Amino acid sequence: MEKHKPNGTRLIKPDPLLKPYVSQLRERFAHYQHFKATIEKTGGVLGEISQGHQFFGFNRGKNADEPGVWYREWAPGAKSLSLIGDFNDWNRDANPMSVDGWGIWHLFLPDKHYADRFTHGTRVKVHVKSALGELDRIPAYIQRVIQESETEFTGQYWSSSNPYQWKNKAPDLNGHKQGLRIYEAHVGMAQEAEKVGTFAEFTQNVLPRIADLGYNAVQLMAIMEHPYYASFGYHVSNFFAVSSRFGTPEELKELIDTAHGMGLLVIMDLVHSHAVKNINEGLNRFDGTEHHYFHAGEKGEHIAWDSRCFDYSKYEVQRFLLSNIRYWLETYRFDGFRFDGVTSMLYSDHGLGRKFTGYDDYFNSEVELDSIAYLMLANEVVHAVNPNAISIAEEMSGMPGLARPIGEGGLGFDYRLAMGIPDYWIRLLKEKKDEDWHIGEIYGMLRNRRAGEKHIAYVESHDQSIVGDKTLAMQLMDAELYTKMSVFTPSIRIARGVALHKLIRLLTFSLGGEGYLNFMGNEFGHPEWIDFPRAGNNNSYWYARRQWHLVDDDTLHYHHLNAFDTAMQGLDTAYHLLTDEDIQLLFIHEDAKQIVYARGRLVFAFNFHPTTSATDWRIPVPEEADYRLILNTDDTDFGGYGAVEGVHYPWQDVATEGHTQSIQLYVPARSAQVLAPTIE
Repeated sequence: MEKHKPNGTRLIKPDPLLKPYVSQLRERFAHYQHFKATIEKTGGVLGEISQGHQFFGFNRGKNADEPGVWYREWAPGAKSLSLIGDFNDWNRDANPMSVDGWGIWHLFLPDKHYADRFTHGTRVKVHVKSALGELDRIPAYIQRVIQESETEFTGQYWSSSNPYQWKNKAPDLNGHKQGLRIYEAHVGMAQEAEKVGTFAEFTQNVLPRIADLGYNAVQLMAIMEHPYYASFGYHVSNFFAVSSRFGTPEELKELIDTAHGMGLLVIMDLVHSHAVKNINEGLNRFDGTEHHYFHAGEKGEHIAWDSRCFDYSKYEVQRFLLSNIRYWLETYRFDGFRFDGVTSMLYSDHGLGRKFTGYDDYFNSEVELDSIAYLMLANEVVHAVNPNAISIAEEMSGMPGLARPIGEGGLGFDYRLAMGIPDYWIRLLKEKKDEDWHIGEIYGMLRNRRAGEKHIAYVESHDQSIVGDKTLAMQLMDAELYTKMSVFTPSIRIARGVALHKLIRLLTFSLGGEGYLNFMGNEFGHPEWIDFPRAGNNNSYWYARRQWHLVDDDTLHYHHLNAFDTAMQGLDTAYHLLTDEDIQLLFIHEDAKQIVYARGRLVFAFNFHPTTSATDWRIPVPEEADYRLILNTDDTDFGGYGAVEGVHYPWQDVATEGHTQSIQLYVPARSAQVLAPTIE
């Protein structure tokens, strides 16, 4: 094994099961070093490779000491390029571009001729002659795109003379020892009105809700420009452009700045795993060739997503994507990224239909070394630009080392999403009544994660809320969500659903990872799934919105579920729960549907039994101290019955369940309590 220079095999020390794959670990690390060696020649990860947006596209500069605007485009397969737009009356012959030996086309617009014509907001395209014929395309590095009709998108030169003035610094979670608590949101569907919401509306109406709930990060979906609204932002066309359907770049900056002032980090959903196929709006065959930014042939086609797959081995593709990372971090001050579709990147078959049952699945011919090396570089850029930035992998195969440091041979992510947890909950709710649940199996599922790699736990994200499936609340309460959520309308099904909704969230929050994620509205059991306007629903926005009036009505159980979520987030704020990795199982009683465990200094006592309350229930505790009740799911503020009156549980020198000391408490059926020692 390595003694001096890193060679990618340090992952074996904490995980000896990787020993048979030492050659594969070395191979993927060597592949990363090969890419890195080329990058080092041009200034390293903070050099040319991550500054493409300051060279390509439109940038102010000089030519022979004359000020003006440079426009550059990488298009080695094209026959000719010319810049067109409002400034030259869309004359395709007026501003031809020149090309160098690297296939980089360039044009300089001197101020003395164009200052009054090539101005902020002017519409632009580039006319490309290639093997495809003659097409007007949107520049690859464009930073603003507007939709002019249902099918027409146009670029804009964006260079405001009145740049946004930042007011607030990003919060420091590490300084407060808090775990990462993410509120996943989609700006367009965040308003109650049946329309596309805006950045300004989100800033005014939704950010305060997120801060009041106690989350410390908001994750924004669909920020990069995408021609089809119903794609959720996953078919990106213009990687450097803020989606104009939500507002202007300055309005996004104000959103992020305001969030920072509220103590919220802002994480961006980053899509580097694929790109939209559209030729008119996107990168596909920009220079006329099939192999420009993407792989040619079948490898360049994502059959499941109907999109194009990047060729990560190319220097200019690396420069485009790594510059994209730096651009969003520096220009908009995002605090990190959720990298979408990582599993699809890691395997040539995109991991489709595979179970990933053993280590052989992570180290075979299906593994894409170019993609692995790119992700290592991407994480290196993230942390070089901002050491406090956060990178999260949306990855379901469980590849070892994904969230370990690059020097160990890992891919460098800070967190990985615990994607198996929401799938498990939905499957369990569909297949078994809660009285038949196996508590030990649930505990094992929530604790089943790679040691030494931080995970983001969640019950449901936007994926579980999409039309065709049911949200957790809908699985539990179904159509009665519409008719029986009033406190004045007793319902056995609603009572069960409200109780289990809290228990499932609390169990997942306290056991599932070192971070937590919730999708907008699910904290209060939003009754609707997500379905964006499309032909199949007569272009309706009814399901592409959030019904905030439900949670604001304190006579509805939605209000109670929301209040519980706030209290749950407070466990991490006050006790640093998520960053404490000391979890002890104290006991499980399968017949009684009971489980007790400790995380850090807190004790969690769950009674999942549907009808039997635990009276004078003796449970072991780790500390020789009295305990006090700090969270009770049965509290009337959370839609419970308020059956528990005492909040103080004296320590008893009585052995139980293999432990030397205990306390006694009363935990009603389908409820849970969180206890803290009374001594510091």
